[in-house]
Amino acid sequence: MSPRTGRPIKGTSKRDKSLQLRMSSEELELLDECSKRLELTRTDVVNRGIKLVKEELDKK
Repeated sequence: MSPRTGRPIKGTSKRDKSLQLRMSSEELELLDECSKRLELTRTDVVNRGIKLVKEELDKK
């Protein structure tokens, strides 16, 4: 039997949900700057931001 084909799962969970958002050019420049400086993808930067906000909310 042939091995399973397709893109391997990154991390511990399958990323099968999609999100589309609109940003200003300034916001996109900030995202790209963060992405470049952290050497992460845009998606990873957004996910990190979500986790930071969640941690901040949990502190309250």
